[in-house]
Amino acid sequence: MESPRQTTSPLLPGRWRRYLPRLSCASSFGFKTSVWSELGGSVGDLGTYIPIVLALTLVNHLDLGTTLIFTALYNIITGFLFGIPMPVQPMKSIAAVAISESQTHLTVPQIMAAGISTASVLFILGATGLMSFFYRFIPLPVVRGVQLSQGLSFAFSAIKYIRYHQDFATGKSGPARPWLGHDGLILALSALVFVVLTTGSGESIDEAEPLLESREPLRRHRRPVRRVRILSAIPSALLVFLLGLVLCFVRDPSIVKDLKFGPSKIHMVKISWDDWKIGFVRAAIPQIPLSVLNSVIAVCKLSADLFPEKEVSATAVSLSVGAMNLVGCWFGAMPVCHGAGGLAGQYRFGGRSGASVLFLGIGKLILGLVFGNTFVKILSDFPIGLLGVLLLFSGIELAMAFRDMNTKEESFVMLVCAAVSLTGSSAALGFCSGIVLFLLLKLREFDCSSRLHKSGGSNDIDSHLLP
Repeated sequence: MESPRQTTSPLLPGRWRRYLPRLSCASSFGFKTSVWSELGGSVGDLGTYIPIVLALTLVNHLDLGTTLIFTALYNIITGFLFGIPMPVQPMKSIAAVAISESQTHLTVPQIMAAGISTASVLFILGATGLMSFFYRFIPLPVVRGVQLSQGLSFAFSAIKYIRYHQDFATGKSGPARPWLGHDGLILALSALVFVVLTTGSGESIDEAEPLLESREPLRRHRRPVRRVRILSAIPSALLVFLLGLVLCFVRDPSIVKDLKFGPSKIHMVKISWDDWKIGFVRAAIPQIPLSVLNSVIAVCKLSADLFPEKEVSATAVSLSVGAMNLVGCWFGAMPVCHGAGGLAGQYRFGGRSGASVLFLGIGKLILGLVFGNTFVKILSDFPIGLLGVLLLFSGIELAMAFRDMNTKEESFVMLVCAAVSLTGSSAALGFCSGIVLFLLLKLREFDCSSRLHKSGGSNDIDSHLLP
């Protein structure tokens, strides 16, 4: 019989048949995982996906239909290969440069050149085994610091989405939202309360039930356990997203007339030498360290925390990011990666297997084939406050990965790394600061231990201190 590690190794074809029992509902309210749970988790990362895709489409004229089709295929393939809700998210640094750079906005060929350049580096790191080397030797407190900074950054953006109008063309916040209206504060706060009531602090029924039963006799807590089970079975994120789609048509019924059916025409992107230079210097250079840290290292660490029985190797994740963009970017699909925030969001809302991203991929594929690029007309009317609610819970779930920092030294390194990352808006800068601080602390311990050895032990030191 194979060991659990072997049977759950990523990229193993035998894993595919494991989805059949996972997709069955054991009851109408679900248990460990169900169709409703996976559907809820499938939209858990849309709080970051939709705003960035919408901004790139409106500002940089990215073809939404092509991006939907390719990211759908990525979702479906990664769902089968990894067996966990492995997200497919935009490369955020490239998107930030393309949208809000003080110079002229990046063109589509320049964005694609940046994505291909970043993907090439990650593919080489994965193929040579260097990514696995980095994963093994990077200190855990430094990784936790990167995760904490990314999670808090998502949470800060989410609060802005909820409180203020957003202009994605400039990347700036506008005036405060009114209390009433189709995208008012009341709507966002109501969705926030609904998500808290249905998902609590993020614990699953398997985690909540033993806590309830261990404090008092079981008969006293049958009703609370049943209530938690029922609430946890509600796909809150999916319902919030569907509400947003309905409100799109309520806010502007005329968008129905503007919709054109049929997929976008997929064509090769012509990239000139100047496009390569501009895309690499302005967008790929800041994206590469973020992809290494958050798209590979942090994703593998977080997946080990959330799914300890399913080993996801840094080599496989790095090769996956490289392969996706080395194919899709040549056809104008948005540069993407696997993000720890997306994984945290999908897990937060119920995703427990590859079926979660499989459902998401099917949904994207249908939208891309049916509506093509005209689907942007719907997304442009989507209530941003509701996206802020989804993004808030995703960010908090990612930030809470720091809970395994058990010593003051680990917490110190993590917090300094997170603070530098947030202040400098650079995960790479925070990472370097964390590595230096970690090495200094280890050097300090080595110096103390060497002195202790030379003095003959602690008893000798104590004797010197005596009068």
